[in-house]
Formats: sequence, C-alpha cells, structure tokens
Amino acid sequence: MRRSAQRFALILSSSLAFLACPHEEPEVSWQLVHRDLPGALLSVWGTSVSDVWAVGGDARDGTGPLVIHFDGDAWTRVATGETQGNLWWVFGFADGPIYMGGEGGVILRQQDGAFTRMATPSLDTVYGIWGATPDDLWAVGGASDSNGGFAWRLTGDTWTPEPTLPADIAGSAAIWKLFGSARDDAWLVGSNGVALHWDGKRLGPGDTGVGSSLFTVHERDGKYAAVGGLATGIIVEYDGASWQTVTPDPPPMGLSGVTLGADGFGVAVGSYGGVYTRSDAGWAAAELGFTLAGNLHGSWIDEDGGVWAVGGQTFSPPFTDGTLIHRGAMISGNGL
Repeated sequence: MRRSAQRFALILSSSLAFLACPHEEPEVSWQLVHRDLPGALLSVWGTSVSDVWAVGGDARDGTGPLVIHFDGDAWTRVATGETQGNLWWVFGFADGPIYMGGEGGVILRQQDGAFTRMATPSLDTVYGIWGATPDDLWAVGGASDSNGGFAWRLTGDTWTPEPTLPADIAGSAAIWKLFGSARDDAWLVGSNGVALHWDGKRLGPGDTGVGSSLFTVHERDGKYAAVGGLATGIIVEYDGASWQTVTPDPPPMGLSGVTLGADGFGVAVGSYGGVYTRSDAGWAAAELGFTLAGNLHGSWIDEDGGVWAVGGQTFSPPFTDGTLIHRGAMISGNGL
C-alpha cells in the first residue's frame, strides 16, 4: 500500500510539473541548403513551400543564367533558353505566369513550363518586377547603378514606359525595386535616395529620409519596409503616413534584400552573410549557426513562415558561388 501511494505521488508530482512547465517547441534553426553553385543566386520567390524559384548569375558554361526550382522534394536546374547574362529578379502568381528579369532588357515569361522572351523598350537591366494582378504588372531598372532609371508597364504582351515617371530620373538614378499592396498603392526605390509612390494615377516623389541607395522594398498588411546602404546598412519602415528609420544599433553592413511576413515578422539580408529579423521589439541580428563566405542578396517568406535567402559572390561580376539558406522545417538539398 505504502509503495503504491508513493508511486501515485510521484506520478502526480510529475504531472503537475508538466502542467506548470508546458512543453516548449524546439527553436527554429537555420540550414545551409546550397553553396558553391556555378552562379550566385540574386532573387528567390515562390507560391508555396513546394514551389520555390531562385534565379541569378550566368553559370558561365554556355547554358545561361542559373535558375533553380524546388518542388517540395528535390531541386532542379531549369533551362530558360537564354544563352548568357544574369537574372536579377523573379516574381509571379500562383496560377502563373512567372516573370524573370535581368541584363540586356531581358524579361522571361514562364507559363505552363514554357519560357518566352518578351520584347522590351530597351536593353537596360531589369532589376525588379512586381504586379498586383497578372494584368497589372511593372518592371523597373536602369542603365547603370546611377542613371537610366526606368519604369515599364505591361499591357497585353507589350511593355511600355510609364509616362508619369519624373523626367530627371533617367539622368540621376537607377530604380532597383518596387512592391505594393494594390493597383493604387506601390513604392519604387532606387539609387541616390530615389523613392516614388504610385497612387493608381501617377508616380510622385516620396521622402524616405535616406540619401543613398535603397535596394529592395516590400509590403505586408499595410506596412512597408525598405533596405539599402553600402558600408553601413539602412532599414526604413512606412506606416501609411511617413517613413521612419529603424536601423538597429549597432547598424549592419549594407543590406540588399527584405521581406515582411505575418504577425510583424520580417527578414533583411546583406553583405557577408548578414541576416536581421524583425519582431515587435524591432530588428536584430540573427544567429545562423554557421558562417557564410559570400553575401546574401534576396529573401522570401513562405506561407508557413519559412524563410528563404539567397546570395553568393555578388560584389562584382562574374557572380559566382551561389548560396541558399533556409529557416524552418528541414529542406532537402538533393537534385542539384
């Protein structure tokens, strides 16, 4: 009897301890999925955890820019039909099409597995593509990192320059990226502090308080974030009324990619493998658990909150040593 009572007391004590200290989920960790790929990866985007695209530098093997796809089980290198050049951006829609933009005015449209190179207004580099819907699409870029800035709109199969782009942009800046919440709300950012807002009718100047390059902008739930800087990184956020600097202290090195997720989460990536994540407390450096030799250039957050980031040797061409990291459930690196 006494032994049974002791055993019951032990079980009860353990149960109460479990209730008092509920099981904690294991900490989400980072994983190095790919490294040393023949071309640096410059952009990553997808429709789900089983449909992820990453694009980047010319592989220098006669097959053109590096494009890889993840179907949830394995990675595949995808042939685009382009024989040379770097691709800087990928963006699309769940039911297609998917667009990839890059050097030489290249915009590739992928639909149902087939790639088409679209006619564009110039041979300048396409750095960013975004659209609220498949029939309301933008492309932005420049002739160099400091001039030739352009914004094109897609009507049917025809890309045409946006007529309300301020005339002085072409001579003073490139436009690096754009992103929006709707047909009548988007921000474009570029070199030399350029920031433009689209209100559905025209592009007008905006003031981010930043005089240097902002390389990427993203939106989620009405909030925008943009990142940039060279030796010293910059993070700014827009709440619908004004832009505010939210760069952590000490500041990061230059940042080139940013994505906002659900519940105030976000990720920013940049030079020398720098990764910063956002919470209600602000932006803070993330601990990867491993060291990256190159830079991180682009990011994306999937619907499950998984974080994807890509990069490589991106400081000067040729862009090589492609890298892809992931935070969340373990992702297979098989197939490449």
